[in-house]
Amino acid sequence: MTHNVVSVSGGKDSTALLLLAIVQEAPNLQAVFADTGHEHQQTYDYVHYLAQATGVPIRWVKADFSEQIARKRLYVDTKWREQGVPDSIVEQALAVLHPTGIPFLDLCLWKGRFPSTRARFCSIELKRNPLIEQVMMPLMDKDQLVLSWQGVRADESLARRCLPECDEVGGGLFNYRPILRWNVSDVFNAHRVMGIEPNPLYLQGMGRVGCMPCIHARKDELLEISKRFPEEVERVSEWERLVSKASKRGPSTLFEADTIPGNSCEMISINHDTHGIQSVIQWAMTSRGGRQFDLTRIFADASSCSSIYGLCE
Repeated sequence: MTHNVVSVSGGKDSTALLLLAIVQEAPNLQAVFADTGHEHQQTYDYVHYLAQATGVPIRWVKADFSEQIARKRLYVDTKWREQGVPDSIVEQALAVLHPTGIPFLDLCLWKGRFPSTRARFCSIELKRNPLIEQVMMPLMDKDQLVLSWQGVRADESLARRCLPECDEVGGGLFNYRPILRWNVSDVFNAHRVMGIEPNPLYLQGMGRVGCMPCIHARKDELLEISKRFPEEVERVSEWERLVSKASKRGPSTLFEADTIPGNSCEMISINHDTHGIQSVIQWAMTSRGGRQFDLTRIFADASSCSSIYGLCE
């Protein structure tokens, strides 16, 4: 028996993927959403909308880092002290090293840092692993064939351009990428043909609708987030404070130090305020070159429709 498991993120590509699976009448279809705890509420609402609009139930899974945080607490309380880490740093780490139930935050507390473009452990720990452990492996244990549908497209990056449409992971599990050669127009056409609305965040200046914000968010996108969803900026700012306390390296921020032109990666050990999310948002308000504020962009109507994909036309 073949099981078709579609990974749904609430984004345009995974939505098109689910719609394709429905049209092709994939047998034993399961749709799964991995909740990172770092999505916008509109994305959570959209996942519920998709399940209702398509008639396909969407199972929610979450990563749990309780055991990892417990082990880190023990390590901090013993090894850090043996290594000569000041008691004040040890105590502040122990004060925040408690599971919050928010996968993204708990992952960062455990790691003592945020993911980055150089260390993208977020997708593996928050999406791939819980999907494999909670969904795929139980099916594989029953000696079944499992197709893991992935909504990746070749035009998104050089690395994805080299991916095959299907490859074997092992144990009866295969990665299947049926929209690999689709472009963005194909993706949104699938929405229109099937009568499915896109995630509303795409009408609010977002290029990505997974994490809010994603470490790969564009400058314009960050400005839109600051204007439309300032509470998300405040949330991440608080997370930066907590994760920094869980790290003996000191300040830890969502965006890398050199996100802002002129900053260097070494600055992370000098001044947290130079590249925390609040500083990155300030930079997002500037014109090209980052030397002066772009008042036209800052005071543009934040309630109007804005889409980099032309969805407002």
